[in-house]
Amino acid sequence: MSIWYDKNYTIEALNRLGKDTMAETLGMIFTEIGDDFLKLEMPVDNRSRQPYGLLHGGASAAMAETIGSVASSMCINNEKQICVGIEINCNHLKGVKNGIVTATATPLHLGASSHVWDIKITDENRKLICVSRLTVAILKKREDTKSQIS
Repeated sequence: MSIWYDKNYTIEALNRLGKDTMAETLGMIFTEIGDDFLKLEMPVDNRSRQPYGLLHGGASAAMAETIGSVASSMCINNEKQICVGIEINCNHLKGVKNGIVTATATPLHLGASSHVWDIKITDENRKLICVSRLTVAILKKREDTKSQIS
């Protein structure tokens, strides 16, 4: 699949979406938009570690949910639709104690009412640490729903 998103999106615009959200709290930053992928980075530090000093599985899941949901928002008509995650699966394959992790989301299915994303999270050595699949529902926007996408 290629050019899955509206070409008007920029990295700067995507990063503005994170203001005052969990993404900002965890230090997530979008870094690249490709013809068939979106990339997001997050530091492994005191905000994202569990008590054993490893990257918390919940932080990986939050990263996967963030990148997949934002990727879906890039594919819909934000004037008439919203997208919400409805199911996520994460397999944590390798522990990480510090550094930067990178999530790469690619679309598996972009339907009228649902999207499915394949998300791979790697460490700085490009070793796979988590694989995730996110299903997103595409809903009709209600009049009282505020859009953050611009």
